[in-house]
Amino acid sequence: MTSHNCYTKREKSQEADMTDLKVAIVHDFLLYPGGAERVLEDIVEIFPNAPIYTLLYDKNGMGKQFAGKDIRPSFLQKLPKWLKKRYRLLTPFFGTAIESFDLRDFDLVISSSGAWSKGIVTRLNTKHIAYIHSPMRYVWDENEHYLKKAIGKKNRFCTRLLLSYLRIWDHQAAQRPDVLIANSIYTQKRIEKYYRRDAKVVYPGIDLSVNDKIIENEEKSFLIISRLSKYKNVALVIEACNKLQLPLTVVGTGREQIALSKIAGKTIKMVGYVSEEEKLQYLMNARALLFPAEDDFGIVCVEAMQIGVPTIVLGRGGARETVLPGVTGELFEAPTVEMLADAIRRFLEKENIYDKDAIKLEGQKYTSDKFKKKLIEEIIHTTKS
Repeated sequence: MTSHNCYTKREKSQEADMTDLKVAIVHDFLLYPGGAERVLEDIVEIFPNAPIYTLLYDKNGMGKQFAGKDIRPSFLQKLPKWLKKRYRLLTPFFGTAIESFDLRDFDLVISSSGAWSKGIVTRLNTKHIAYIHSPMRYVWDENEHYLKKAIGKKNRFCTRLLLSYLRIWDHQAAQRPDVLIANSIYTQKRIEKYYRRDAKVVYPGIDLSVNDKIIENEEKSFLIISRLSKYKNVALVIEACNKLQLPLTVVGTGREQIALSKIAGKTIKMVGYVSEEEKLQYLMNARALLFPAEDDFGIVCVEAMQIGVPTIVLGRGGARETVLPGVTGELFEAPTVEMLADAIRRFLEKENIYDKDAIKLEGQKYTSDKFKKKLIEEIIHTTKS
């Protein structure tokens, strides 16, 4: 167990009581670093000796993250490499694989779930706390959108059958944990709608440290940091910056990378994958971070805030909960080029008024210490009941 300076003696005593618990952590996939893996890092810091169960583990893709930890992948790990690289083809088997983990020896299981981990099966006396990053978006609210844009007409009927099965499995799986914790009020509402369950909200935390190597340049551009997939709406940002002839840097990789490169104008710079240090460099030199997706939390917005960078955010999803219009950024209400362009114009009109220190102060509401403290409180409450 780690200790935190912000805790009282009573809280430290309660935290120490948890050292007697035999704990396991379950996470959907460990294939590449992302926001969910940042949250997992904080959970692992609370329970550094707990084994991490996951469907698939890519050591090279994860790099140094979780190196040296006891990682226990499912039976799917034994499949050929070419198939694991196309892991989405294994979707019909993920439910079975997550249910196959033998967790009988543990007193407490904490799952970090964007889809599958909440579906683990535990014995009667084992407490299961599920931290929900999102209900399965492509089987619930994005069902029809997914069918129309991602699937050819020939496969649509079979895909509908699969999605219907996954909806049933997902709803049943969400009834298994003793406690559900959501990463935002937005996710909390989706849990209530789709799972018919209450959930508490514990916002993720992030701690950015800017070292002396990070240099602030005079020439700055607008910035988007995102996985390049359709639902992230990166094309929307490129089209708006094309229209306004504004400099934009696009950080990230994904399936849409080639298509997005084709529509990028002269003012658009696409840099692909970058290291954490390079990402900080781009954030430091951003006029504003653009976030056009209806995401469940949007941890990159908090990263920008902690550096003092304003954010221009779609007014839907969890990111709306972290942005104060006119103080830390601007909101636009619909994912259209016109709405985003209007928000950028509003930002440009008062760009010099934004207070970097005020933005940083708001960013400090979402730190790793605060996340861990609140999660420990929920764990203590659950294990004592």
